[in-house]
Amino acid sequence: MAEGQLSAAVVDATSRRGFLARVGRLLVAVSGGGVIAAATRVPSADAFHFCGHLYTTGSCPHPTGLPRIDAHGFPLRAADGMPVDDLGRPVDAQGRPVDANGRLLVAPNGEPIPAAPRTRVCDAAAATNGFAPHIDGAWYRCCNGHIRKLVDCCGSVTTRVNGDAALPGYCYSGRRVFCVVYYDTKVPC
Repeated sequence: MAEGQLSAAVVDATSRRGFLARVGRLLVAVSGGGVIAAATRVPSADAFHFCGHLYTTGSCPHPTGLPRIDAHGFPLRAADGMPVDDLGRPVDAQGRPVDANGRLLVAPNGEPIPAAPRTRVCDAAAATNGFAPHIDGAWYRCCNGHIRKLVDCCGSVTTRVNGDAALPGYCYSGRRVFCVVYYDTKVPC
């Protein structure tokens, strides 16, 4: 049994939530509502925003959704680590937009499509929201068999990207967390 499944099984077997869920299913099943009983199964709690990060501070705005970055803070596609530009298009080593096979994208006239900027994710969040960005600290988790570095995008802010009060997190010098990004290492765990 996987670690997550085991902990879910322990919670379901020993917690108040697990007990109430079993009693509720039993009452509905006894009353003859098999379909309703299936509908009342308690789903696993989905507390992760992305692996290693709980729903506290939201992700930094990212061209493709999840805030995956490379070692220098530039955006990567979460699914495969492919570098992307600020428009979310995969790019080659020179920053030119490419297709799924790595070939340059071309316009209908056959000319290569112009490159778009590629901005560090924290810097882009700061520019949009009017603060000076700082990458002050980080923490690490095991995700998908590799160490993931989770990074706070800090600034002299009072609110986070999700609109509630900003917290100190791993920020220094009185700065607070605006949003978060992550970097997947190659280090196994």
